[in-house]
Amino acid sequence: MRADVRFVCDLNPEIYNRVVPIIKTCHVIITDKQLIHIRERHPDISETVMERLAEIIQEPDYIIATEKLYTANVLKRIECNGKSYQLVLRIYTDGDPDGFQNSIITFMLSLIHISEPTRRTPIS
Repeated sequence: MRADVRFVCDLNPEIYNRVVPIIKTCHVIITDKQLIHIRERHPDISETVMERLAEIIQEPDYIIATEKLYTANVLKRIECNGKSYQLVLRIYTDGDPDGFQNSIITFMLSLIHISEPTRRTPIS
């Protein structure tokens, strides 16, 4: 892997295949260029939240297809501060050239509010 590319985690293709039916790799990366973009454009995101990128990808609350081909908005409510975050993920598929990876494009506070899960009482 190149020096300016960082491995984040592996994604579960079973939950992402609703957005992209054929996923060529499970590896998710982020480039130094994208990290700089996130820090410059979204300074409200703390390092504590940035350290949870893998959790957001592996345990999303919602995955929404975007208008861009093979790209998903991954939404997650983070409990450390009660805010919802949106991660834009480009997924490597069979239509891409060899050597691509699933890649985080950007990461920001979500414009979509994700409420806390409601407690459910079992039916007796």
